Amino acid sequence: MRRLNRKKTLNLMKELDAFPKVPESYVETSASGGTVSLIAFTTIAFLTVMEFMVYRDTWMKYEYEVDKDFTSKLRINIDITVAMRCQYVGADVLDLAETMVASADGLIYEPVVFELSPQQKEWQRMLQLIQSRLQEEHSLQDVIFKSAFKSASTALPPREDNSLQSPDACRIHGHLYVNKVAGNFHITVGKAIPHPRGHAHLAALVSHESYNFSHRIDHLSFGELIPGIINPLDGTEKIASDHNQMFQYFITVVPTKLHTYKISAETHQFSVTERERVINHAAGSHGVSGIFMKYDISSLMVTVTEEHMPFWQFLVRLCGIIGGIFSTTGILHGFGRFVAEVIFCRFRLGSYKSTSVPLPDGHTSNHLPLSTDNNTH
Repeated sequence: MRRLNRKKTLNLMKELDAFPKVPESYVETSASGGTVSLIAFTTIAFLTVMEFMVYRDTWMKYEYEVDKDFTSKLRINIDITVAMRCQYVGADVLDLAETMVASADGLIYEPVVFELSPQQKEWQRMLQLIQSRLQEEHSLQDVIFKSAFKSASTALPPREDNSLQSPDACRIHGHLYVNKVAGNFHITVGKAIPHPRGHAHLAALVSHESYNFSHRIDHLSFGELIPGIINPLDGTEKIASDHNQMFQYFITVVPTKLHTYKISAETHQFSVTERERVINHAAGSHGVSGIFMKYDISSLMVTVTEEHMPFWQFLVRLCGIIGGIFSTTGILHGFGRFVAEVIFCRFRLGSYKSTSVPLPDGHTSNHLPLSTDNNTH
């Protein structure tokens, strides 16, 4: 009884077989089929390798949402060299809440030589080249995000030569914590002093002839400091053409959460527009000589996530490639054989000429005579 049930089960499974086997004696092979099969296997191998390369690669996904964090402080990372002596310049921040953050809270004034050494000039040239390529190819920013914490440091290298030249510039570097509202970071003549209506700078004791706001921005960023990230103003150098000159940078800061397979950090991206002009009150160009960076905080937050193709999706795409190529080549091969047979059949029919055969009743027949084995019937 068990054998009978097992036999019925096997017969039922055979009837459900969707892949019936064809005996080899019924299979016909051809040179054209072999050629098409070779092309199909080569194409499958090539596309499989390409698909595996896509599977290994990652891409950056950008999501946007409203920034709900309005109570935290914003960190500003600064490394700027001004072509004036440190006792003549002062840096501070004044925001819309009229809160002044003095440079003494986190900035260091270091006397340096404004002229770069040969190694430092090469570093600046390479950084400016990268900046120009980033402006042309925005997708390179994804590569920088992926290589964060893994690439070389973007900081200005120390001087390799012991210059005997006396310091003629001031390097202002460090970081400040400010309110998360629009503000104005500026470097101008004189040290900042508190004032009931804002703040002021002691510039009366500095001669106008010593004004020189030629400057180099080695680094400027907002938020957490991430090695390997290149910011829009890194490597910027401006040479003043007049003693009384104002340099303005209008910056829009965008809060950014970065999640890659290497790091997870909260930082800020920013875009910037530049403007510079000579202060000439007689010509109607009013203002104060110095470097002014006016920043504003965007209400949107960007979340940048590094994503990878799931393994199951890779298998599905691979099966689609293999099955699609086999089906397509099979259809094309069958259609090609059909067209070839139609053309060859027409040539064969045209090679036989019509022959008249006399009939016993005196009529003639234009049909081809039937051939027999002995041709005597």
